[in-house]
Amino acid sequence: MKNLVKNIAEKSRNDFPLFHADINKNLIYLDHAATSQKPKQVIDSLKKYYSFQNANVHRGAHQLSAIATEKFENSRKLTANFINSNNEKEIIFTRNATEAINLVAYTWGNYALQENDEIIISLMEHHSNIVPWQLIAKAKKCKLIYINIDQNGELDFDDFRKKLSDKTKIVSLVHVSNTLGCCNPIEEISSLAHQKGSLVLLDACQSLAHKQVDIKKLGIDFLAGSSHKLCGPTGIGFLWGREEILKKIPPFLGGGEMINEVFEDNSTWADLPHKFEAGTPAIGEAIGMGTALKYLQSIGLNEIHNYEKELTKYLFEKLEEIDDLTILGPSPVIQPERGPLATFYIKDIHSNDVAELLDNSNICIRSGHHCCQPLHRFYGIKSTARASLSFTSTPSEIDSLAEELKSVISFLKKNS
Repeated sequence: MKNLVKNIAEKSRNDFPLFHADINKNLIYLDHAATSQKPKQVIDSLKKYYSFQNANVHRGAHQLSAIATEKFENSRKLTANFINSNNEKEIIFTRNATEAINLVAYTWGNYALQENDEIIISLMEHHSNIVPWQLIAKAKKCKLIYINIDQNGELDFDDFRKKLSDKTKIVSLVHVSNTLGCCNPIEEISSLAHQKGSLVLLDACQSLAHKQVDIKKLGIDFLAGSSHKLCGPTGIGFLWGREEILKKIPPFLGGGEMINEVFEDNSTWADLPHKFEAGTPAIGEAIGMGTALKYLQSIGLNEIHNYEKELTKYLFEKLEEIDDLTILGPSPVIQPERGPLATFYIKDIHSNDVAELLDNSNICIRSGHHCCQPLHRFYGIKSTARASLSFTSTPSEIDSLAEELKSVISFLKKNS
């Protein structure tokens, strides 16, 4: 473990200004599942674009436009490579993963769904993978079906088998839960879904920065990702979709860039991927995301995954020593491939109080329902606290968290 810390965490922390700023000297950031910190390489790429390369893409004949277009489209290639797609036309830049899921729900959903068709999601989904399907299901008079959670805090695979049917048109699931931390068996789900003629969409926001995600191996049809959880800028994400599907479905938004020709009474669409990218895109942010992906690959996704697995075990060991603390989701012993986070609640203590007092000690964690209200209702609780890790996290930070948690719990019990 010490060697892993030296080779990954200590080395990589030098790239993150946040960890070296005087005002944040003693800061412990354990909220990586909400948003990742940004290395100087990403910050520098944004500064370079806006300082020396700023121009609109695809539309200008001048040298700045050519440079911006090259950098922008290179990020598309980097994104395709990151998930093992051989076709950068299948990468659609969006504002975030939420927009990517909405794009599929509204374009593919309006094109393909019929009355009484069924959509399968799970109780552990983030609201961004619930609300779009609620809206399109209501509009198309479809049925939205939820997969249950088993006693270990994992997806109930038997329940999925029972609910999957010939009426199922799409299965839209999270890869790694942002609350339970469990990693869902997507290969098996995709295989069964395709046997029934259903498509599969994967919300990969909590997995892309922590392990290798291979669309070919997973056998999925769509994937949604978000830059800001990948050490990249906010305001940019992406959708990957199979080319044959993207060609069939209508555009998401209308306007400039996404057209071939516009007449007074009709228009024709641009080729992929521009058909789905109306208006001026987030150019600098896309370039920054490409830089972030290169940065993660320079460290190595397997190396990151192996280090975070060990760190997650240590996090669970320290938290499980604390009285009256209950962790949601499977432990690393039950599911070694789970995500690097722990979501917990403490008997008779509100999670917001815990997070606020930890913040007074410069420890940043998350509290609330984590955009997973149906899941919290399933467990009969209103809120939880969550500590989430990255390759920049260290065992000493976990030690500090555990010690401060004990102190906070003791204080709140005495003063409640």
